[in-house]
Amino acid sequence: MALTLSNKGLAVKPSSTLAITAKAKELKAEGKDVVGFGAGEPDFNTPENICKAATQAIETGFTKYTAAAGTPELRKAVSEKFARVNGLRYAPEQCVISNGGKHALTNIFQAILNPGDEVIIPAPFWLSYPEIVKLADGVPVIVRCTAEQGYKITPEQLAAACNEKTKAFVLNSPSNPTGMVYSREELEALARVIVEKDIFVVSDEIYEYLAYDGIEVVSIGSLGEDILAHTITCNGMAKGYAMTGWRVGYTGAPLAVAKVMSSIQSHQTSNPNSIAQAASLEALNGSQESVGVMKEEFDKRRKYMFERISAMPYVKTLLPKGAFYVFVDVSEVLGKNHKGTEISDVSVLAKILIEEYLTAVVPCADFGFADHVRLSYAISMEQIEKGLNRIEEFLKNLQ
Repeated sequence: MALTLSNKGLAVKPSSTLAITAKAKELKAEGKDVVGFGAGEPDFNTPENICKAATQAIETGFTKYTAAAGTPELRKAVSEKFARVNGLRYAPEQCVISNGGKHALTNIFQAILNPGDEVIIPAPFWLSYPEIVKLADGVPVIVRCTAEQGYKITPEQLAAACNEKTKAFVLNSPSNPTGMVYSREELEALARVIVEKDIFVVSDEIYEYLAYDGIEVVSIGSLGEDILAHTITCNGMAKGYAMTGWRVGYTGAPLAVAKVMSSIQSHQTSNPNSIAQAASLEALNGSQESVGVMKEEFDKRRKYMFERISAMPYVKTLLPKGAFYVFVDVSEVLGKNHKGTEISDVSVLAKILIEEYLTAVVPCADFGFADHVRLSYAISMEQIEKGLNRIEEFLKNLQ
């Protein structure tokens, strides 16, 4: 019998965001002046008070195993944060601490899905959602949402996508890659469908602290007891606290779901990093000043990028309301020629930009929109200006 590999594993697509970031780092290591718009992480250092808490944990010997679902102190802090910030009522035993937001989503779908269960995912979507669903033996059902509707799913679309196999619906607000934010009224309308169809909503709120122009970020589970009973809220420390490398995510879920997630995690990873948990406890309970500082800087970059891109030929975008991405429609670029090379798809566009203009953008075919690219403004204003100048030069060279 020949040695074979897992069909499920072989079917997983590598992350295009990580691939483009790796290519940019490779060129930088060669001494090239690369501008990387692929970053999915804040360019700020983790705040000092959080780092000090980690150092103290090491010095006091807090370097052993913890409970599989996280330390009691951190689960309590997450429960209190849900109540204080999100208006969500999750008891500590309903909160599970994981090894990053991605791992939290993995736990969720492994806990709720049986083979063949369907999960509705609005497009554009973060490219890992479908892959995580498939790894949990689920079936992603993609619903395309247009720019005219703000790239947001309507209750009519959600209802039409539901059938007897539907188990869950993925909601991401503020959104990666679009930066769009669902209003309270939009969420109320979606909640009515979710309750009526009796499905879970997996609400990914990782960018909750990054919303602009006074926009309110509403947790769908806060809208009433009926919807809370159907809601699994997913979050993490990465984006709001510049803690991407610490790998701490957390969830709030109905108790039965939380128990299954904890059991799964106990066999797969044991517990999250003890030192990172101590740092996360300080992040949640300590000073929140750094959150506001980062948000203010991201807001400046957001406005600058939107104004510059809106003035460029062949491309268009909507003003992002949250997160730190600009979702750019490049459909008019496709089919044009650049120095004799036809730009047949977004991957060709991205290849030209990185190789000839030393500028990395993320092609969004894997995000459900093959005629868009994503640009992150989680890089310095100097880098943003330089990169946009290069993109503008590229666009002027098209025929």
